[in-house]
Formats: sequence, structure tokens, C-alpha cells
Amino acid sequence: MRAPQSRTEAAQCVRVVIADDQDLIRAGLAMIIEARPDLTVVGEAADGVEAVAVANRTRPDVVLMDVRMPRQDGIAATRELVSGGNPARVVMLTTFDLDEHVYAALRAGASAFLLKDTRPADLAEAVRVVARGEALLAPTVTRRLLDRFADRLPGAAADRGRLAALTAREVEVLTLAARALSNAEIAERLFLSTATVKTHVSAVLTKLGLRDRIQAVVFAYDVGLVRPEPPAR
Repeated sequence: MRAPQSRTEAAQCVRVVIADDQDLIRAGLAMIIEARPDLTVVGEAADGVEAVAVANRTRPDVVLMDVRMPRQDGIAATRELVSGGNPARVVMLTTFDLDEHVYAALRAGASAFLLKDTRPADLAEAVRVVARGEALLAPTVTRRLLDRFADRLPGAAADRGRLAALTAREVEVLTLAARALSNAEIAERLFLSTATVKTHVSAVLTKLGLRDRIQAVVFAYDVGLVRPEPPAR
């Protein structure tokens, strides 16, 4: 058991909810999280319905969410959390790094995904990164997922009219970000400073109501700013 924390230490901890239908996996993840002084588990759930209830009650920073769970799967649970305004970042746990469930999870609002065989130290760091609001899943990987599945899995109809909220420059930045360019690469392409690009990216996320850069990539595909690339021959 971890020693009791002071109020300051508790406030600085990243608060995590673990949702997985297998007791052994939940216990293992909890051990990994609790072994780090800056991370703490504030709740556990064995299915999607319970995950939503626990996350809404505890308001964690991060939810580690299994894809396949009874009653309600992780994708539906993620969608419910996001649509309900829960600020927690969802990290989807999966066995395969390029299956259609991962793509569907990103569309539902997940901020990242991790393989279940991720090393403990890498999992802990991933929780920290996502809690800071940074992109854990590389845009190149996101784009590979979208290129593979975007034409197979129709999602909710995207509202291209939302682009009207953006300036022409912000649309340019969004398009290049969706093509997996970094802020530095976008700055070079558009002859801007990296700081200016960062400001534009923040404005895009705010105006479109998107949680992070990963969701911006998904949105750009949905509205047709970027099209799936044909498979290499």
C-alpha cells in the first residue's frame, strides 16, 4: 500500500481510472500506476457502463479503457464520456495496433491507444503524456489508421460547415497537421514561426471543440480536407 499523501502531493498526482473486464489485468495495471509517486488509481471498472459511472463520479485525468468489455464496450463508453463533457483523456487498451476498433475508438474521442503488452515504464509515461494534453499517438500512425479504415467505417456525418469558424490560415494549418506534419514542418512550409503555428493549432482545437491534435486529424478526414492515400503497390 502506498503511504498516505499530503494534500499537495495528492493534487499533483495524475488521477487514473482503470476499466477492464479481466481482474488480473486490472490488478496489474493498478500495480504499475500505484508504483509511481506521481500517479494514483482513483477507481476501477469491469465493464463500459461501470467505467462511465466511475469516471463521472471521480473525474479522473486519464481513463485506461479496454476495447472489448461486457454490457458496454470501451468505444461506446468513450463516446458517452466525451459527449457528456467529461474532461478525462481516454487511452484505449488493445491487443492489436492496427485494427478497426482502434480507428473507431479515435473517432469516439479517445486520445490515444496502447498495446496491452506495453512495458510498465512506457505505460506510466504514456499516462503522464496524455494527462498533459500532449499527443501520445504519433500523427503518422493516426494517418495510417485512417487511410486503412476511413473508407470502410462510416461514422457520424461530419459537419463541413464547422470549417467556417476557421480562418484560411487555420484551415491550412489543420490540413497540414492532418497530413502528419509537425509544427516545425508546418512552419517551414508556410513560412511562419513555430510559435505562430502552435497558436494556430490551439485556435483550431478551441474553435472546433476538439480535445487534441489526434481528434483534429480525425476531423480533417471526416470533412474531406484530407483523403485516404491509396495503398502502396
